[in-house]
This record gives sequence, C-alpha cells and structure tokens, in this order.
Amino acid sequence: MARRGLKDQALSRPGRGRGPAGGGEGEGRSGHGSPDPCITPNPSHASHGPIPSPGAEEGHHAPQLYSGPLYAGLTVGILGGSFNPAHAGHRHISLFALKALGLDRVWWMVSPQNPLKSTSGMGSLPERLAEARAVAAHPRIEVTAIETALGTRYTADTLAKLQRRFPKTRFVWLMGADNLRQIPRWKHWNRIFDSVAVAVFARPTYSLGALSGKAAQRYTRRRVSVSGVKGLARRRRPAWAFLRNPLHPASATAIRQARAAGS
Repeated sequence: MARRGLKDQALSRPGRGRGPAGGGEGEGRSGHGSPDPCITPNPSHASHGPIPSPGAEEGHHAPQLYSGPLYAGLTVGILGGSFNPAHAGHRHISLFALKALGLDRVWWMVSPQNPLKSTSGMGSLPERLAEARAVAAHPRIEVTAIETALGTRYTADTLAKLQRRFPKTRFVWLMGADNLRQIPRWKHWNRIFDSVAVAVFARPTYSLGALSGKAAQRYTRRRVSVSGVKGLARRRRPAWAFLRNPLHPASATAIRQARAAGS
C-alpha cells in the first residue's frame, strides 16, 4: 500500500471515522446464530467515536496488510470460512457476537480455498467476496480476503501473521459448534487456542457432540462462563467460551443445492 493510501485510510480509522454510528483451514469455518438481534452500542465504542460505513477494499472498509494501526485498541472477532455462499446465518451470528462479546468489529475472513473441502462447486473468490459484502450489510461487519495477501492457508498460520501485523488489536476467533468438534483435524490446532480467545456458538445437532469432543475436553478448565464472555478477549490464553445463542437454520450447503436445482 502506498504511503499516501495509508494516510488516507488513517483519516477514516475504524471506530474513529465520520460515518454513521452504529466459523481452518478455511475448513468450513462458519457459525450460525440468533434471529437478527438488536445491537445496542457497546460502552467501549464511545471512546472510538462514530462508526464508519463500509468502504477500503475495492471501495469497502476492510483490514489490509498495512492497516494494523487503524485497528489499534479495538477488539475484533474473526469469522473465517469459505462463505460459499455467505448467508443470513453468518450475519445473525456476527450480530450476536458483537453484542454478547462486546466486540468493536467482526471480520468475515473469506478463505481462498478450504484445505478440507473439494474445489468442486466453489465460487470464485471475487464472487464470494461480493456476495458476502451484500449479505453483511452492516458498518461493523467487514469482509476481507486478507488471507490471500498474507499467503497463508491454515488458521494457525493466519492468526500468527495477523497478530504480528495487528499487534495492538485483541482478537477473538469465532466458530460454530461443528468446527469445535472437528478442530483437532486442523493443522496445529492447539496454537489457535494458545494464541487467541475462542468463542464457540451453538449449531443445530452439533452442540452436544462438540462439548464432549477432544478439543472441549482438553481445554475444559480454560472454559469461561457465559457471565464472563465480554472480557474473553482480555483473558490469559487459552480461554474459550460456549454461547448458547438462538439457532438459525440457514445452511450454505442447502443454498448451493437449491441454486443448482434451479439452474
């Protein structure tokens, strides 16, 4: 990024701009959450000023390689996945996370390709980004393909590089119960819990199995009660929480199947 571009971005720093206030491996990293809850302003946002409307990456605000200073002091939830396609469930869980965890932002980190999924039926990255932006439609949900710029493929590697580039940003990894169950299949999965706080959201049929799975059992003593989740990002790692959010039926698989049947 040119120095001038960085200066221009600094004028519209997330949480300090002039705009309106307001689930590894790409491995099916998505979550589904509540019916669209009403998000009330987080008291911590007052110090950051008005919240900008979407706009930096292709005309949209989004984290980029050199935008670390713009997010200094913010708490950001990362919802990673293929977003093939993005849907209402992703938006609902993001809104729930903003309120329940006291986040300043949620990033939808659209992965180039999920190592645990077939490339068959996978939309192009530009298509998935564009649809994700249309679905997100919220000034505190930012859609990014920063993994492509970082040159990473696995969640643990992505988080390590993000923390080097955003050293003053507090991150929370957001994922559905389905991914908590399968996360031991992810490369260096322990590093994820050791590096960032993790918030797990209930999903239909997966929750019970996830809480009895290898990851939940290994870190059972590091689980944070629901009453303490707003301070989750500040806790010493490992630190994770399971949120029993209202469920949402949206499914990317079902959407793809319906589209294929209609084509």
